[in-house]
Amino acid sequence: MGGDFAPGSTIAGSILARKEIPEEVELVLFGDRESIIQHQDNNGLTFRGMDIHHCAERIEMSDQPHKAFFQKKQSTINQGFRHLRNGNIDAFCSAGNTGAMMIGATQVINPIPGIIRPAIAVNIPNLTGNYSILLDVGINPDSRPDVLYQYGIIGKAYVKSMNGIYEPRVGLINIGKEEEKGNLTSKSAYQLMNDSDDFSFVGNIESNEIFTDPGAEVLVCDGFVGNVILKEAEGFYQVIKSRKITDDFFELFNFENFGGTAILGVNKPVVVGHGISNDIAIKNMILHTWEVSKNNLVNHIKEGIEKWEISERQ
Repeated sequence: MGGDFAPGSTIAGSILARKEIPEEVELVLFGDRESIIQHQDNNGLTFRGMDIHHCAERIEMSDQPHKAFFQKKQSTINQGFRHLRNGNIDAFCSAGNTGAMMIGATQVINPIPGIIRPAIAVNIPNLTGNYSILLDVGINPDSRPDVLYQYGIIGKAYVKSMNGIYEPRVGLINIGKEEEKGNLTSKSAYQLMNDSDDFSFVGNIESNEIFTDPGAEVLVCDGFVGNVILKEAEGFYQVIKSRKITDDFFELFNFENFGGTAILGVNKPVVVGHGISNDIAIKNMILHTWEVSKNNLVNHIKEGIEKWEISERQ
């Protein structure tokens, strides 16, 4: 029931996703059963391979996330997280209230032991024909140097698990290439990352390299900088579309192609979608959630953090 065009876009996107995932994978729709069935009947749809878990409440986009999550215990987001915690489902995704999704991920599922702050990562295309992941893009506007260091570990685990690159390069977003550039946080983070045995650090990456050839598969920054970069990329894509420019590279910036972003550093696979998601975006959000679960991303992050903690104690 989450998102600006729910339940129609969610149902249609689920049906599209159902066609692209193995039959043994079951989709569970959390929402008002009567509304879902009515939408099915009115549009001649078939929910093959999908189950409906009835929820009497929903968290609106305008609701205060923390208050609504714990007061609306029968809401779709609350019930989804409780099913995930109890092992009734393997992964959970929603295009609903982002704040409520964060509350569920951090207070019901909980961060992986050793994780200082979870992060959200997005794929950033570049002119080499490859992608880098950028993290964090919004959870932590202010991040300590040790948090940025952990983002390097998390990002490495993501790229290794999802993209099959065993030893990805890690770069730190900064205002210059030199190690003495930047604010106190970025300079301190550089010193930590430069001495790392946990990942392959290539140094500072300037913003004008991000979309051309950053020279790193993992781009680390705090949530303030990451969110500005992400929103600027989304805005530039809208400029391109409004001027009716057609280019395959620019289409890689269309959020519909990715659907959602994983919350990295929590104990179960959780993916957050865009509130304006249409059926294509919902489909891709579900497919991404399935891939995160199938590729065992959470355990890869746990292994990276455990290795780091052991080295810290030695």
